[in-house]
Amino acid sequence: MSNRAFTSCMPRVLAVLTASACLLASATLSVAEEVPGLVKTRPSEGRYVETDQGFMVPYSVTIPGTELSFRMVPVPGGTYQMGSSEDEPGHKEDEGPQIPVQVEPFWMAEREVNWAEYREFMKLYVVFKRFEQQKLRAVTEENRVDAITAPTQLYEPSFTFEFGDDDNLPAVTMTQYAAKQYSKWLSKVTGLQLRLPSDAEWEYACRAGSQTAYFFGDDPAELDEYAWYAETTNLEEIKPVATKKPNPWGLYDMHGSVAEWVIDEYREDGYAWLAEKAKNGPIPASEAIAWPTEEYPRTVRGGSWEMDAEECRCASKLGSNVPDWKAEDPNLPLSPWWFTSDPARGVGFRLVRPLKEMPREEIARFWEIDSEDVQYDVDVRLQEGRGVLGIVDETLPQAIEELGVDE
Repeated sequence: MSNRAFTSCMPRVLAVLTASACLLASATLSVAEEVPGLVKTRPSEGRYVETDQGFMVPYSVTIPGTELSFRMVPVPGGTYQMGSSEDEPGHKEDEGPQIPVQVEPFWMAEREVNWAEYREFMKLYVVFKRFEQQKLRAVTEENRVDAITAPTQLYEPSFTFEFGDDDNLPAVTMTQYAAKQYSKWLSKVTGLQLRLPSDAEWEYACRAGSQTAYFFGDDPAELDEYAWYAETTNLEEIKPVATKKPNPWGLYDMHGSVAEWVIDEYREDGYAWLAEKAKNGPIPASEAIAWPTEEYPRTVRGGSWEMDAEECRCASKLGSNVPDWKAEDPNLPLSPWWFTSDPARGVGFRLVRPLKEMPREEIARFWEIDSEDVQYDVDVRLQEGRGVLGIVDETLPQAIEELGVDE
């Protein structure tokens, strides 16, 4: 499918204006029905996506209890060809066959989660321990659905942070389970439905209306303008997020920087399991998710600073390998929150938020444990006191402040 054909089948994409200095203040003041990122009136300038609910615009989210914020940008709905053709240089079996997928509008974080943000999540381990000791905000069978586990301290921080841990560097080495718990925590304290993207959503957002190897075309010689990857990265000086050019939809580092978790399991046969269904037309993205049932392999996307250009293509993916990625973990059972070994130091994530809020049981699939092995690892730590559960809701930041927890 050519780029022109792709665009013609997506009328909503035509409503997406070229990114410019968005009027964030006016956007947040005129929110339709007080929904962040949704306004009733067509913006006079800046980037937006027209929907049947209003106009989606970029907006900022402040993490409650902090001065940290991140920006979400709108991604229009539409249909595209997921995967790559066999004649694309670098094509691998796990990228095919190409499948038509229908994607609903959503917002995506314009960059990956950085260390400043992820450290706020890490601090919850000490916070929850204090609550537990003082018998505050107790977790019961009735409210356990609103609980998360917080990651324990890093086993060897000097190794994890060898590339640096400055606030605006991308956070890395977390397991997919930890990333999912992060998204649940942030959802509960902000009141927004945040989660990892699906494989189909991630590639669609990366392509930004293209059907080429990279969102800017097929020539890897241009990749340096948009990505930190093996040929341009000095591992002694890893760069902060969002320091290269964004894609046409305002998303930074979709190629390179760190490879990003999506929700799907990794399949060596790619999309073969969808081929028969695709004969009837485009498949809804929600029905194209390969829901995991085993601890690994799971999918990371976009390539990292350690990978070659062809591994950073829109369709390229990598499957996680727990034994290899936790090879230096001395814990028994192995940590459910952290990896210890490369290439995990080049794995991070970013969040999405759907335009149409999902029912509780559906969004829970993006947050909760879905593997017996991970469940066992978490349960053992809770039983031994090396793990801790805590209730996350909109009252948590105030509770932390009132307790005066020294984080």
